[in-house]
Amino acid sequence: MKKVWSQELYQALNICDLILISLRALENSGKKITFERLLKECFDSFPKKFNFSECPNLPDARKLDRPLRTLRKQKMVLGNPKEEFLTTEIGKSRALGIMNLLRQKKLKLK
Repeated sequence: MKKVWSQELYQALNICDLILISLRALENSGKKITFERLLKECFDSFPKKFNFSECPNLPDARKLDRPLRTLRKQKMVLGNPKEEFLTTEIGKSRALGIMNLLRQKKLKLK
């Protein structure tokens, strides 16, 4: 069953953290994590952060591309759009911490 996160909670998170959470979910599924699969997971899990402002029913790949580069620079993610993506140990740790805060509803809303 797909985890549905509270919009009120996830809106307080930055997009890089949401990408890490989506990556972890896909890694747990055992599927190859392509750019397209990651975009779908991000949009399905956090639709209000990964949608087009003009067409809210559609995912916006631009919201994934630049943050993924940032995560690679921070050494939280490995991979590229032509192959696949994986989280590093640093990325896994960060994702698990954020997921725990979401589950406990302890995020400080801005």
